[in-house]
Amino acid sequence: MSVERVRDSHLARFLDYVAAERQLALLTADAYQRDLERYLRFLASRGRDAATATRSDIRAFLRLLTELGLAPASVARNLSAIKSFCRYLVLEEGIERDPSASIVTPRRDRRLPRILAPHEVAALCEAPDASTPLGQRDRLAFELLYGAGLRVSELTALTLDRVDRDEASLRIRGKGERVRLVPIGSSALRSIARWMSSGRPALLRASVPELVLNARGKPITRMGIWKAMRRHAIPLGLADRVSPHVLRHCFATHLLEGGADLRVVQELLGHADISTTQVYTHLDQSYLREVHRTFHPRA
Repeated sequence: MSVERVRDSHLARFLDYVAAERQLALLTADAYQRDLERYLRFLASRGRDAATATRSDIRAFLRLLTELGLAPASVARNLSAIKSFCRYLVLEEGIERDPSASIVTPRRDRRLPRILAPHEVAALCEAPDASTPLGQRDRLAFELLYGAGLRVSELTALTLDRVDRDEASLRIRGKGERVRLVPIGSSALRSIARWMSSGRPALLRASVPELVLNARGKPITRMGIWKAMRRHAIPLGLADRVSPHVLRHCFATHLLEGGADLRVVQELLGHADISTTQVYTHLDQSYLREVHRTFHPRA
């Protein structure tokens, strides 16, 4: 399929609609645009457009995505975008029929998130050389991803005015522009203090509001965090098991294993729906089963 940008008035108005009315996060809106542009290119190859698409067209598109090797979760995300687009066309653009209405979104198996043991997380957090500015930066990043359960996008967007060292907390703007207060522990506070006193001033070139910087004194990117983590993970033998999001999983799982209430973990993670957080209870149950098998005399 062509990779040219699709210029479709229905799609342009739909993207304006979801941005203004539904207030989707920027990354979600970008994903909608990519998925729907691919869908419209497919329709064009069959001589159709958004207004004339049929149920058979949508099913054929989903089969093609599967044949191209997209993961089931990605296929389901594409169908979700198409369903939203079709509902918009009926409600706002006067299209008579929703061809996606009778297509059932396939259930996706919820894979348990990979986690590291606490001692492996500790080894990763302590791996960077804290005597150098970049080492201080990397320690700070790892401490906040694990110690506060941040998404990597939340870490890169975190500004100085949202860090309250006196109250030991961060004010995080998460998905859907929801704001939450997240407490931080002593290790993270020490990393912040060290970074603010020596590491950050050494890298800073101009006034920048973001807390975490790259080597050029600019706000660090998600890829910059990922590369730094991989660099430190390789000598520890963790390169194929760790990522910024894995540290967020570790944050949630280790809290639950320590006895934290699920609702509290939901609030700390910034999940709007408790069902999103409940995936961690399944992981916790597998841990408990392993303990039972190992130590119970009649397991």
